[in-house]
Amino acid sequence: MIEIAVYDTKPYDREYLEQAAGAERVTWCFHEFRLSVKTASAAKDAQGVCLFVNDQADRSSIEILSSLGVKLLALRCAGANNVDLVAARALGLSVVRVPAYSPHAVAEHAVALLLTLNRKIHRAYNRVRDLNFSLKGLVGFDLHGKTVGIVGTGKIGRIAAQIFRGFEMEVLAYDSFPAMDWATSHGVLYVDFDTLLARSDVISLHIPLLPETNQMLNQRTLAQMKPGVFIINTSRGKLIDSGALITALQAGHVGGVALDVYEEEEGIFFEDLSGKILHDDELSLLLSFPNVLITAHQAFLTREALREIAQVTTKNILQFEAGEAFLAGTTL
Repeated sequence: MIEIAVYDTKPYDREYLEQAAGAERVTWCFHEFRLSVKTASAAKDAQGVCLFVNDQADRSSIEILSSLGVKLLALRCAGANNVDLVAARALGLSVVRVPAYSPHAVAEHAVALLLTLNRKIHRAYNRVRDLNFSLKGLVGFDLHGKTVGIVGTGKIGRIAAQIFRGFEMEVLAYDSFPAMDWATSHGVLYVDFDTLLARSDVISLHIPLLPETNQMLNQRTLAQMKPGVFIINTSRGKLIDSGALITALQAGHVGGVALDVYEEEEGIFFEDLSGKILHDDELSLLLSFPNVLITAHQAFLTREALREIAQVTTKNILQFEAGEAFLAGTTL
């Protein structure tokens, strides 16, 4: 048996982790709070910790975990930008992740956000519930014939591109490592980033957060986009400079924005803050715009994705306990 402290636990995390194959060989210690310097001590007696996107595994937290005997950081997500990997290696902690769970879940959510925002389905739903059947202000546009720019053509980006092709949209793509055979077979055209910005009616982000991609949509790059452009982000919040985005929205240059992630979502997303004051002026302002649609980092939230996350996470933990090589692609 191996004991794992699970941070930032939600009911669905507990349910799927406990149901995963091999879970009977793991002693789960579930915590609803997130990992931080203040909460790292809760991992006492655990050999590993299980983290999610907003847990803070910085050097200070990792030093505390290491002093408690923790040897494994098991991320139940793909990204590791919240982990100080240098500190983890220096202190002898292994770091594993779930590199892919259900790319269809995230890609489909990106498309759902665009359809909802464009056809104003969320606004129409609220009107009809109030018996307001007016169509004023609900005009959208056909996706057919428009150009969508896919930034990042990993598994999620490729699936999103293929769905958009189903709407008979022209699909442009940008990636540092283009998949030319895939693009040719699916009618996708790779272009440079500046060309994608200038030609796209819709831009959808599917790229990891790296030093070189941090705030890649900023005052300069937003200005390069077509007037009225729609922007979709289901990737990482810090890919977009929120202040610059607000300025572009206020100027009318950006026609619509759909976000499943936000630049400073820690402490906000995944929490019920109803009845409280939101102490984030930029998010409050974004929520006030009629052409902005925000969901709370739920693109991954399907039964299939949760099952795969739990299964790979559990397998990573058991392979660590057995001293075996980790699954290909899961070790950082």
